[in-house]
Amino acid sequence: MTHEELYAKACRVIPGGVDSPVRAFNAVGGTPIFVASGEGAYLTLADGRRVLDCCCSWGAMILGHADPGIVEAVSRAAARGTTFGIATPGEAELAERIVARIPFVDKVRLVNSGTEAVMTAIRLARGVTGRDLIIKCEGCYHGHSDGLLVSAGSGAMTAGDGTQPASAGIPAPIAEETLVVPYNDAEAVAAALAAHPGRVAAVILEPVAGNMGCVPPKPGYLQAVQEAARAAGALFICDEVINAWRFGLGLYSAAAGLEPDIVTMGKVIGGGFPLAAVGARADVMDALAPTGRVYQAGTLSGNPVAVAAAIETLDRLAADPPYARLAAMAERIERGVNASAERHGVPLRVQRHATIFTPFATDALPVLDLADSKRCDATRYARFFHGMLDRGVYLEPSQFEVNFVSAAHTDADIDRFLQAAEDPLASLS
Repeated sequence: MTHEELYAKACRVIPGGVDSPVRAFNAVGGTPIFVASGEGAYLTLADGRRVLDCCCSWGAMILGHADPGIVEAVSRAAARGTTFGIATPGEAELAERIVARIPFVDKVRLVNSGTEAVMTAIRLARGVTGRDLIIKCEGCYHGHSDGLLVSAGSGAMTAGDGTQPASAGIPAPIAEETLVVPYNDAEAVAAALAAHPGRVAAVILEPVAGNMGCVPPKPGYLQAVQEAARAAGALFICDEVINAWRFGLGLYSAAAGLEPDIVTMGKVIGGGFPLAAVGARADVMDALAPTGRVYQAGTLSGNPVAVAAAIETLDRLAADPPYARLAAMAERIERGVNASAERHGVPLRVQRHATIFTPFATDALPVLDLADSKRCDATRYARFFHGMLDRGVYLEPSQFEVNFVSAAHTDADIDRFLQAAEDPLASLS
């Protein structure tokens, strides 16, 4: 079947034909693609085309698709049983691996998604502090829980006006408990804390923002936010659902010398399965049920098949860290695309942090916050996206997202990427 036929079939039984909105290609136009299979750095689409994948399941597939070691690990686990709703030894084994890499985390709670991890972190912060308000940054996406869909990034970027929730169904009193400030502006955080003394439970942000495109923190920004939160008695939450194990073994915040009070992790640590985690020092984590009064539960939390994939992934990354090679490949994409765009006179530039990158349709880098990101030309990006897809390279279907390279990518794949980019960039001039 063609993608058009598959999409029409899906639309008859699934709202919008997709189970997550950004898959619908609303930001770039056209018919969404359907995947038949994946292997290594490549996807085979339902129409038989083979494309180089720079989405990598939104960052989760750091070892590539259908990695033999992951397949073997989950096959063994599934053969023993796919879910029990009872504790298994693997849960503690995975938690030990996570805790060992993060100096300020004593305990973790495994959950099923980044949204669930952040929802738990927010409830935990409110339970520990006895306060209600949350401060978040414009354009940072922390999942689709009610209080965090105000000025959210990712797929929510195209909904709402930035001041109201990017979704119907969120009561105004819940939205009003979220205060929004620009990313990369520590003074705005301090001002919001001062305006609501004794009422802010937590400040939450992505240390390296990945949901308004790739937007790294300015020097000193994260440290200043942490200090402001501590001075006001609020907890500092780093949402590392994308960042964790993406740039190195552990968290970006730890490598940056931060000590957030609560962290969330996902994507990479799940090994391609629904798994995420929330972590903190012992006194904070012990406020969670059953030891404390902050309730959180999940039938599939710590699912044995997902845990097996996670353990295999973290062990492989520890045994042979790929990060320098990933960063070198991403840097080749950055330099190659930017040189070609400049040569063709096209206002499109790649902004990169280590192993992640976004082609922003602008020649005015750096992009530092949501306002900068929204000034980029969405129409030009859409043309670039489809030009790349037509030439066998799949990018994120929005310039408000980040792209990834995996350990399965090779220098030859990067050559293919840069060769594919030439014609679309020439046509945009």
